[in-house]
Amino acid sequence: QVQLAESGGGSVQAGGSLRLSCVVSGYSSNTNCVGWFRQAPGKEREWVASIFETGTTYYAESVKGRFTISQDNAVNTMYLQMNNLKPEDTATYSCAASRWLDYMTGSRASEPTTYNYWGQGTQVTVSS
Repeated sequence: QVQLAESGGGSVQAGGSLRLSCVVSGYSSNTNCVGWFRQAPGKEREWVASIFETGTTYYAESVKGRFTISQDNAVNTMYLQMNNLKPEDTATYSCAASRWLDYMTGSRASEPTTYNYWGQGTQVTVSS
């Protein structure tokens, strides 16, 4: 069973930065794509970014140039560096992992159904 645990959320002012972490444990070798989603109160879940085993990264337009996704396979941890945060970035951020996939595209990376395992989420609040 693959388990994911996020950390690093908090409250910052607009223009500030946060780094989220997601530790993947269990049969993590069975996964090869991990990503971040977020959900604000009263809104639908929104894809943020993903990274495939090849190192290829994918970003939503709303965060491109401000957020960076990365992973450290030695410690089974994925990161989301968030810079120049805006109030509209306020949401609960969850990490997700897919079972082994032969290939990845931007469209596939952005679909929640691509992912089989989810973390509980960590809150990010950005004040103006």
